[in-house]
Amino acid sequence: MVNTMRQVIIYSGEDGYWIAECPSLPGCISQGYTKEEAIANIKEAIHGYVAALQQDKLPVPEEKFEAMLFVV
Repeated sequence: MVNTMRQVIIYSGEDGYWIAECPSLPGCISQGYTKEEAIANIKEAIHGYVAALQQDKLPVPEEKFEAMLFVV
């Protein structure tokens, strides 16, 4: 599999774990006790997600790097 760039959102959950999700791959979410663990886990989840799509001969969604941060 070719390495690609994917946007990942990471945030602290209510249970103290860090949650990481990849918006361009619906349902691709993982967690970890630390930020580093959550990042490692989401990388593995992304690889598995893309591999499953390719195995089933389904299209892999393209990444769209468009993010905004607002002060409210």
